[in-house]
Amino acid sequence: MSTDDRLVHIVDAALVSAVERGGTHLACRPGCTQCCHGVFPISQQDASRLRNALSALEHGDTSAAQRIRARVVDSLARIAPLFPGDLVTGILNDAYEEAALFADEESIGDNEPCPVLDPVTGTCDLYAARPIVCRTFGPPMRTAEGDLATCELCFITATTEEIAAAELDPTLPAQETASNAAFDVAHHLHGETIVAFALRNA
Repeated sequence: MSTDDRLVHIVDAALVSAVERGGTHLACRPGCTQCCHGVFPISQQDASRLRNALSALEHGDTSAAQRIRARVVDSLARIAPLFPGDLVTGILNDAYEEAALFADEESIGDNEPCPVLDPVTGTCDLYAARPIVCRTFGPPMRTAEGDLATCELCFITATTEEIAAAELDPTLPAQETASNAAFDVAHHLHGETIVAFALRNA
């Protein structure tokens, strides 16, 4: 099992457990796309997983793959003028502030749809290969400050105790960091990118 396969297995198992404990407080479902809008950093391991999935899709559903590629081109046209990183490599600057990413442009930032999102069905065209941040969004997760954060659409009527009971495995961030570091060393890579750049030359 590869480094990436192990990470995905661990994260997905933790998610299943959190979903079971969260019950009806989780609003996540096909067609709910709020977390699919916004420009966010992904690891090189996430980027590789997405590229491999798009390449595989080319052989199984060429038209779906072409639609993704067209959305990637459109997204990059909007993103590139304000991209806080290297336009050649697609790697984000080390010092960028995630919260302010592309915040100066109305059509960018929180409103930018992920190019893998199918706007008709409201589902992810590369769902099985989605980044770790996408896999872990929804259930309560511990922030760097130690607080429990949830999607604003989930756990609306939950008590503090119910939220705490559904917490996603707090060891996941450290495991993800270690896995990403091992992947980068093995493949001579560094830094983070975004989905559109990850798929630009896939």
